[in-house]
Amino acid sequence: MRLIGAYENGIGFGNISRRAESGGLFYISGSKTGNFTELDTRHYALVTDVSAAENRLSCTGPIIASSESMSHAVIYEECPDVNGVIHVHDLHLWQSLMHKVPTTDASAPYGSPEMVESIRWLLEATDLKACKIFVMEGHEEGIFTFGTDLAEAMAILKSHV
Repeated sequence: MRLIGAYENGIGFGNISRRAESGGLFYISGSKTGNFTELDTRHYALVTDVSAAENRLSCTGPIIASSESMSHAVIYEECPDVNGVIHVHDLHLWQSLMHKVPTTDASAPYGSPEMVESIRWLLEATDLKACKIFVMEGHEEGIFTFGTDLAEAMAILKSHV
């Protein structure tokens, strides 16, 4: 659907993740992988530890984890039934969904502890756990979906396109 990719200047956008089999770990597509049409094991990192309060993230693997890893992490932390998360970019969809689905604080920059707290608040205070889609107001074009697996997260995304 071209919702994960790279801009003409080469900067990649969007990412996917899935919960690992053990503990609070998850696999996420790596930084600068949006320009690849197919990903393999070289393009994923295993996130092993996250502390949003300390703005710290640890990962292993052949690539650095996406800058959005903390945003994925809070979803896994707050939603034990979630096993797949998708982050995409699309200006038209972003504009059409703004404030019609749960929407993060406009002052929260992407990949930041402030964004983590804004997502956590949405998960606790809105119907986000039920609708499983949100817009990142402070991250132009940024939209997240999640589900029990990546197929459900994708189905939710497709239902809004």
